[in-house]
Amino acid sequence: MAIFDSEASSYDSWYDTKLGAFVDKVESNCAMSLFEFNNNDTILDIGCGTGNFSIRLAQTGAKVIAIDISDEMLNIARQKSKEMGLDIEFYNMDVYNLDFDDGTFDGVFSSAAFEFVKKPVEAMDEIFRVVKDKGSILIGTINKNSHWGNLYQSDYFQQNTVFKHSILKSREDLEKIKPENLVCIKECLFVPPDIDESNITIEKENEYSQNHNGGFLCALWKK
Repeated sequence: MAIFDSEASSYDSWYDTKLGAFVDKVESNCAMSLFEFNNNDTILDIGCGTGNFSIRLAQTGAKVIAIDISDEMLNIARQKSKEMGLDIEFYNMDVYNLDFDDGTFDGVFSSAAFEFVKKPVEAMDEIFRVVKDKGSILIGTINKNSHWGNLYQSDYFQQNTVFKHSILKSREDLEKIKPENLVCIKECLFVPPDIDESNITIEKENEYSQNHNGGFLCALWKK
């Protein structure tokens, strides 16, 4: 989709900043600590972007198939995985219409993509269809009710960035999606987006966790 194509070339540059690298580490640790899979499992990465999590999953030995709706993002992801010698399949595909047979995957992973899913229940129905029985589904997404959620819902972001197309979710929103299959929700990224660079530390992350909502939610479902 064109709205995400324009972000592709600069997407990874934020992770080279101190805050971006910290956010990536915190969110990755949270998501990977919950996601249950074996090294030889077949995993679907939904909304893979430039392939950062696809690469991490493939490096564990998993067979990764990744999808996104931006050709430019996918092109970068393919190039990165090729340079690293990883055999990852990338496709332009919509979460509402997954072109896979029932029960194809051992697990499904999606990070920083559900912010743009306008019909989460319909999307989750399709995700559950392609997952095997007892398979894990991990969704990582910005917490609507947090300092980070406030940033992305601010006038500037809503008027000038791709977040004008987003519908952020709260913890309560996620709890309403297939509650009978929901295992747990874990919060992370407690430091605010305007934190001074000198305070970007795990110690401050732990300190803020005592009286702030996490800016990122990681939710695990089991089929």
